[in-house]
Amino acid sequence: MKHSYTAIVARSFIAGLLLVGWGSATATSFPERTIQMVVGFPGGQSTDLAARQIAKGMSDILKESVIVLNQPGAGGGISHRTVKIAAPDGYTLVMGSTGTLAINPSLYSNLPYDPLEDFEPIVLATATPHVLFVSGKSPINNLKELVAYAKANPGIVAYGSAGSGTTGHIAMELLKKETDIDMLHIPYKGSPAMVNGVIGGDVIVGFEPISTLIAMQESGLVKFLGIGTLTRHPGFPELTTLAEQGLPKLEVVPWTAILAPKGTPAPIIEKLNIVINEVLKDPELVAEYNRNGRSILGGSSSDAKNHLEREHARWAEAVKISGSKVD
Repeated sequence: MKHSYTAIVARSFIAGLLLVGWGSATATSFPERTIQMVVGFPGGQSTDLAARQIAKGMSDILKESVIVLNQPGAGGGISHRTVKIAAPDGYTLVMGSTGTLAINPSLYSNLPYDPLEDFEPIVLATATPHVLFVSGKSPINNLKELVAYAKANPGIVAYGSAGSGTTGHIAMELLKKETDIDMLHIPYKGSPAMVNGVIGGDVIVGFEPISTLIAMQESGLVKFLGIGTLTRHPGFPELTTLAEQGLPKLEVVPWTAILAPKGTPAPIIEKLNIVINEVLKDPELVAEYNRNGRSILGGSSSDAKNHLEREHARWAEAVKISGSKVD
């Protein structure tokens, strides 16, 4: 049976209208059950903490539970694969980070997901500058002294990271290259273990989000050698930048973003974006983030998509310069 071109176009148009109508109706009733937000790092890490704060706010607004599921491993890759293959219905989300979304694609040879093709970006969430830190008992007080110590002990000094492929790992490899020092890399299973390793003297130094270290710095457990912002942080004006200390291009300010599986209906993405932006505007949350040196981002899903593309390219270059690779 032959069908006229006009008839085919008409049917396609009607089908499109039905699809849009279905998506709108779905978004109106969404959610009708618990939403899972998957995080690729252990509890207590900065990405996990941000996810739990946002999940709580979402639960309050949506009147449905939003729970955080920790799936650490493979530099966050396990969690992203879980969400990649989940049903695209808005009930399984992932809290991604600079490491999982911008660094891993260039670092890992067989990454089980494509950050730019396998997900629908919903919103940018947070940003937190890293600080270079040592134990409070360390004789090292700044970048110059760290470099001198490492050069006096080549191949013996070790640094810790929260895992291979994390922002702290790649940033330290860049630092090594820029300062021409040789340090061993000890990857830990998450930030808490790495921080304990630095405090206990198992490793000399590490990069970590400032928000998780403020109380430890105030109590003398750790010392800050410099912050990874290009200009001084308004919340910590006395803390010198690594740029001031001789690394003008080293910017270490990782971010987080929330994404859904590819194919999640646009109306659901839009609803989640609106809700999360509302959470991020909460005055108490904003005040807490300001106290802890963190920034709230927010914005549209298009903003998130464009940011991911830019950061993907920027960190690909950083990984190349660092010479790092994980098979």
